[in-house]
Amino acid sequence: MTGQLTAGLPDDAFASDGLLTKRVLRASALAALAPVGDELLWDLGAGTGSIGIEWCRLSRGNRAIAVERNAERAERIRANVASHAVNDQVRIVERDIAAALGVLPDPDAVFVGGGVDEAVLRHCWGVLRRGGRLVVHSVTADSDAVLLGAYRSWGGELSRVAVETAEPIGRFTGFRPARTVTAWAVVRG
Repeated sequence: MTGQLTAGLPDDAFASDGLLTKRVLRASALAALAPVGDELLWDLGAGTGSIGIEWCRLSRGNRAIAVERNAERAERIRANVASHAVNDQVRIVERDIAAALGVLPDPDAVFVGGGVDEAVLRHCWGVLRRGGRLVVHSVTADSDAVLLGAYRSWGGELSRVAVETAEPIGRFTGFRPARTVTAWAVVRG
């Protein structure tokens, strides 16, 4: 576990199968989620659990529910939770997002990583209290279309984030682009 007190831990701080919200995007998502302490986050499509783990590291009173349908990834989340010493703050729900939504306690904030559909988005919006925050990342045209519709309906901030990382190219250095992410962030008014 790193002693860093801000969001955006190094990617190698998390065991991963490659499906990880990368450091720059994680820090940006957490800034938009704007944790203030003693709050509950839903981390939907949790993958490695990195968003929920970092949310909890920012305040001992924060809690997260990490929803992940893939059993291998859920086990990896457990290992990451233990290595970051947030065991008492993160609950792992090993279910499909749509099936889990009806049994979760109402959140203060929601992060949806990966794919999102309109039904999930509507449910998340519907359970958010006034001042609740919703942040969604998309890497597919299908999810981008859902986010555009949500942006038109509920406002917020819709952006495309492109990150390129330096790496060697022979004796020179070049930049390798990562997949561009569409990010939507909104506060329930």
